[in-house]
Amino acid sequence: MNNLILNADIERGIIDRHVYGHFAEHLGRCIYGGFWVGEDSPIPNVRGIRIDVVEALKSMGIPNLRWPGGCFADEYHWMDGIGPREKRPTMINTHWGGVTENNHFGTHEFMDLCDQLDCEPYICGNVGSGSVQEMQQWVEYITSDAISPMTDLRRANGREAPWPLKFWGVGNENWACGGNMRPEYYADEFRRYQTYVRNFGSNEISKIACGPCRDDYEWTRVMMERTHGFMTDLHLMKGLALHYYTDYRKSATEFAESDWFAVMKGALYMDELITRHSAIMDQHDPGGEVGLVVDEWGTWYNAEPGTNPRFLFQQNSLRDALVAALHLHIFNAHNDRVRMANIAQTINVLQSVILTDEEKMILTPTYHVFEMFRVHQDAKRLSVELKVADYSLEDQVIPGVSASASRDPEGQIHLTLCHTNPNNPVDLVCELRGLKASSVSGRILTADTMTAHNTFDEPDRVNPVNFTGTELEGGALTVTLPAMSVVVLELA
Repeated sequence: MNNLILNADIERGIIDRHVYGHFAEHLGRCIYGGFWVGEDSPIPNVRGIRIDVVEALKSMGIPNLRWPGGCFADEYHWMDGIGPREKRPTMINTHWGGVTENNHFGTHEFMDLCDQLDCEPYICGNVGSGSVQEMQQWVEYITSDAISPMTDLRRANGREAPWPLKFWGVGNENWACGGNMRPEYYADEFRRYQTYVRNFGSNEISKIACGPCRDDYEWTRVMMERTHGFMTDLHLMKGLALHYYTDYRKSATEFAESDWFAVMKGALYMDELITRHSAIMDQHDPGGEVGLVVDEWGTWYNAEPGTNPRFLFQQNSLRDALVAALHLHIFNAHNDRVRMANIAQTINVLQSVILTDEEKMILTPTYHVFEMFRVHQDAKRLSVELKVADYSLEDQVIPGVSASASRDPEGQIHLTLCHTNPNNPVDLVCELRGLKASSVSGRILTADTMTAHNTFDEPDRVNPVNFTGTELEGGALTVTLPAMSVVVLELA
């Protein structure tokens, strides 16, 4: 028997909407051709930003967007991206293909994009090759309304009022492309740089430090020891960034069940990483003042044949939809510590939610999971107890089903389910405690093959539809989950 108990009367805190965040780097066709086409483009745009992309992301409920990188941020000098575009200097994107970057998409364009998306900007500052003064002036340029050279410069470039800005990353991957630093060295650099990430006027910035790569628990220990609470009244960071990719360098669309299983198992490893890093953070921060920020996650396959391998363009199948669902369930379950997460990346790079080809645009299976799961944003997490049969392959096992439940601000209860087994359906008996449900409705995302994906010729191959596999009787809910499916239910 496969059982789920939903305790509607036991709440486990708020699921921060920012764990449903996204990441856009100057990499491949994420910015240019993805978000940005220029004001003279025949592709419909508002001030150079694609209308179709903005509308799709707003419908999905994007809460924040991280920019400009990634490794690109470690060589990005923000003053190159302001002023008249025809006068902006070019640079070489050394990390991603050695292509020439014309800096036409800079600070003003990014903040305009976030305004159009109605989402919070999350800017990553350059510690790897930038100076303290450069970072301090960027913060001042964006957020200050005082009489100062940076404020005057912003106004001269066409923006009178400062922009509100909540999230600032003090460096990126400083253990690698951000300077190959030791944790002790970076901890000192973080303490120095963050001093000059100031709050101007009423704007308050949450400073996010570079955290560990995968299972580098020593990095987390050093950062928590040296940057948090070393003086009782001084807390330097509000977030510690963890990066982990489900790295499986094979095809995104041509794979066997063994590949499917390996990717599901890799995605589920995120739970162990968060648990162990959180345990170290708990030792130094028992009050939970510092959030764990998973600001790079997602699948990483081989680039599509015929494309520049350094552009990291990959397709996105039903398998990736389940990976997204598993991650979001894990983040929800750790809502006491995980305050933000950013899938990599939004458009045309790695596990994208959108793919574009000139004027064409399609939504990926991963997009649909984010849209279905937006009901959890800023909702109260509800206790769920789950006992289900494992999904086994050869001598390995993983959980067959994962779940998450929440009550939104309007009082509506939602239950999301992810069934990892690609072969067989499962009947799930759900006991509803603290809830007298009279009706249930929902949607499902699935397909007839593991490798199903959307293309420009067939954009709706994997698309959510109404779900009818429920039976509500006597306070008990039975759900029949098809193989390899993601479901969202609304209980009334």
